Amino acid sequence: MYKVIYLTVVLLLSACGQPDKKVDESINDQTESLVSETHKAFFDNLSKICGESYRGKEIYRSHHGESMADEDLVMHVDICEDDHIHIPFHISEDKSRTWMFWKEDGKLRLAHDHRYEDGTPQEQTMYGGIADETGNEFVQNFPADEYSAKLIEDGGGNVWTIKIDEYFTTFTYRLERDEEKRWRVDFDLTNPL
Repeated sequence: MYKVIYLTVVLLLSACGQPDKKVDESINDQTESLVSETHKAFFDNLSKICGESYRGKEIYRSHHGESMADEDLVMHVDICEDDHIHIPFHISEDKSRTWMFWKEDGKLRLAHDHRYEDGTPQEQTMYGGIADETGNEFVQNFPADEYSAKLIEDGGGNVWTIKIDEYFTTFTYRLERDEEKRWRVDFDLTNPL
């Protein structure tokens, strides 16, 4: 009796054959494209504010840059796809900036896309970094990548922090360089435009 069961199991297993190598590679490719659970949760929270525009207020600006406190600061969370979110950031009439978040090689990336009015890229564009492991579902830190360190003078110490408070009342964009506060803007999520 046991020999019959054993033989049946062996025949069934051999009939199934080896797993398809293409299927295994496809599963591995999908796994590699996934961000960590924390980064995914942050990305999902960011997508919850999609389709709206929000006015911002400069909280501080270091002596290293010109204050934008008197400017009209507005972000438009207008493109939200499964793998990327684009947030055009307007400073009064200047519409040259877009914050871009996307999933890349299993990581979460932030880039700053700067373009002229005709759509051509500016000299300093696409700088940013990959989210590190210090954040959570509401805040992520993006240390400057190698490209940004070369593009921006002394920019290797830049860390961009993006935060959505847990009650979805405020979106914060913050820049630090070598642990020195450089710039912070808070956007009021309770009052979409």
